[in-house]
Amino acid sequence: MKFLDEAKVWVKAGDGGDGVIAFRREKYIEFGGPDGGNGGKGGDVVIEAVDGLNTLIDYRYAQHFKARKGGNGAGQDRTGAGSEDVVLKVPVGTQILSDEKDLVLADLDEPGKRVVICRGGDGGHGNAHFKSATNRAPRRADKGWPGEERWIWLRLKLIADVGLVGLPNAGKSTFLAAVSAARPKIADYPFTTLIPQLGVVRLNASEEFVLADIPGLIEGAHEGVGLGDRFLGHVERCAVLLHLVDGSQPDPAAAWRTVREELAQYGQGLAEKPELLCLNKVDAMTPQARASRAKALERAAGVPVMLISGATGEQVPQVLRALADIVAKARAERAERPASALVSPLRSMVRPIESLDQDQ
Repeated sequence: MKFLDEAKVWVKAGDGGDGVIAFRREKYIEFGGPDGGNGGKGGDVVIEAVDGLNTLIDYRYAQHFKARKGGNGAGQDRTGAGSEDVVLKVPVGTQILSDEKDLVLADLDEPGKRVVICRGGDGGHGNAHFKSATNRAPRRADKGWPGEERWIWLRLKLIADVGLVGLPNAGKSTFLAAVSAARPKIADYPFTTLIPQLGVVRLNASEEFVLADIPGLIEGAHEGVGLGDRFLGHVERCAVLLHLVDGSQPDPAAAWRTVREELAQYGQGLAEKPELLCLNKVDAMTPQARASRAKALERAAGVPVMLISGATGEQVPQVLRALADIVAKARAERAERPASALVSPLRSMVRPIESLDQDQ
């Protein structure tokens, strides 16, 4: 298994180092005093989104990650060493969920975004910390604070601009191979595509977008029929859906309704996303079948239908141009949105790494 989009891991930050009890003992120094140092801070557990990854397979077998304990204090007011952070590198688009999957702790949707998922414990105070005018020889030292620990789920949602949806054998993989450098498996049987596939579509030197092909949906996918709807999460971030309907079948309208029903049952706003509807495989249809099936599909969907052929390239450039215009509009709207609107309030459950630097 090379593609994995979900993994459960246990993470624990390092405990703080212990403070120590020590007194100054030097020749010719008549009155020694307390000089026990504080313990060092335990290491944090940090999760970072990096480019170049598109799977969580690294967390399939390595599921436990623990930062080291901070160093203990020492005499002569020496503070223990702080431990290094443990950094988990994940693909861009990874969400961090709680153990029960009912809370999104963080959404790492940009390269370089980091979040402290477990904070290391602070070091305990040595006895030098407790000295005062009335307590000149304190014999108290504190243990280090324990580091945070928790089980979390890592769930990958691929970053793509356009999502390909449709029934099995609708020609999605053929279309992806025709418009990008991706080379998905193509065969004449259902569920040839078992995992999501990504391809970069380049219209010219300045225009490009990412196209995601997910395994085909069938009736009852939201209940786990076929491959289920588990891969629909990879098109949740898309700006537009490209819905391909197999024109060689006798009732394309029924095929469109099946997929739309599964999108509605899945939820997460997929049914409300902009949709470009295409009747595919027109090269295998007679002119009369083209006209009648396109008209039936338009009547059922209530939107214009484009007739294309991924195998021959008929009308494919027009489809790509329409998709590029929608993607460009969505990117412009996203760029105009204030930064505060892009931050989920749930992310405040985990303290960002930048805030720790400011405190220090």
